[in-house]
Amino acid sequence: MIDRDLLASLISVAKKAGVDYSDIFVEQRRSFVAELEDGKIERITTGVDIGAGLRVIIRGKTYYAYTNNLKHDNLKEIMKTLVNADKWTDDSYSLDLIEPLVDFSISLPPDEVSANKKVDLVVTADRVARSESNKIKQVKAVYRDTMQDILIANTDGIIAEDQRVYTVFLVQVVATDGKEIQTGYEPIGGLIGFELFEGTPVELVAKTAASRAVMMLTARKMPGGRMPVVISSEAGGTMIHEAIGHGLEADLAGQGLSVYSGKLGQQVASEVVTVVDDATLKNKRGSFRFDDEGTPSQRTVLVEKGVLVGYLYDRYNAMREGKHSTGNGRRESYQHRPIPRMTNTFIEPGSTDPQEIVKSIDRGLFVKKMGGGQVNTINGDFVFEVQEGYLIEKGSIGEPVRGATITGNGPEVLKSIDLVGNDLGFAIGTCGKDGQGVPVSDAMPTIRVPEMVVGGEACL
Repeated sequence: MIDRDLLASLISVAKKAGVDYSDIFVEQRRSFVAELEDGKIERITTGVDIGAGLRVIIRGKTYYAYTNNLKHDNLKEIMKTLVNADKWTDDSYSLDLIEPLVDFSISLPPDEVSANKKVDLVVTADRVARSESNKIKQVKAVYRDTMQDILIANTDGIIAEDQRVYTVFLVQVVATDGKEIQTGYEPIGGLIGFELFEGTPVELVAKTAASRAVMMLTARKMPGGRMPVVISSEAGGTMIHEAIGHGLEADLAGQGLSVYSGKLGQQVASEVVTVVDDATLKNKRGSFRFDDEGTPSQRTVLVEKGVLVGYLYDRYNAMREGKHSTGNGRRESYQHRPIPRMTNTFIEPGSTDPQEIVKSIDRGLFVKKMGGGQVNTINGDFVFEVQEGYLIEKGSIGEPVRGATITGNGPEVLKSIDLVGNDLGFAIGTCGKDGQGVPVSDAMPTIRVPEMVVGGEACL
């Protein structure tokens, strides 16, 4: 993508200018998207984007520029402007290529698969979803793959390389009986190639989304009130991602914009709760070899047996606080500066059989699939929709319910969790922050919260 001798020269100019830190992020991104809606192929797009982002940090301030013109003279002029250099010198700063601590193998790269085969996936999903019921009125299926090659050089004297292959498939279904309208949604994906579909066939994804939409048509409206809630491992870790994950990103915590600011060493959750962020997990959507600043990926324990033990750092915020980066400096593309972001964030499994957790509830809510939600990171208050939920009656999962929401306060809910299952289920997504989206996954085991506010039409 770019000559390494040029990278060394660019870094040399930054070093001579006496900057606190400088890095260069070079990216080439190839993508393919096939989208079907209303029985028709709506979009097939392919593309290649290439560019570089140059950053310098001087006396605590960040200066950033990006370009898709990778000619030597252009990059030289950008770096000279950033560091306010009068002239260019061709001195070469020594840079060492560092090896990743983890590796990820892709057995079937998407660029080796024909476009027709990719399009067949969305066509198959449409057929399978519609065959589930005559109440299915709309199906949207999307296949997307991205191959991202990155090269990073910085004033620590290193060059890091990474190749990230992301494959995602999702189905969204709308069902109606003439009175009610319900939707079902199911995604799969990760840091994985086309082998994704060997483990989870598109037929299963389509059937899951369709059956969920149809089932919710006849589900009773959720009776609201305060009650015990069991959140299944199948629900994914949306709650942990929103209710605590964002609050542990060092930029928010360092600015006092998090309910967890200044609470290192304090009890912020139940003793049965340990929260981890881990970018080294195989095939997970938030995984990588190096973050977008060249720091090797790692496992970071954030909450250990209920005690807050760490935050998620990029280099800038680590420098400000005299810490080391945790490998969480991430950016959407070369057009964006890196900021602290989650990768794969989850509550570690406990020791309790999930079935025993359900049996412990006389009457409450079982959340099988979480929907969207929002959280106020300053005070920790949150509200989440329940995409698929069931009443728990006398220790058994009963009839499905719709229209349920769960509301609470992150720290309070985390402190009240009293049972943690020995299972673990991941969900995927694209996390938005500061106008940037990055691939992530999150997970939880089955957990019991003795009491939560559940939104519905009437009290139990």
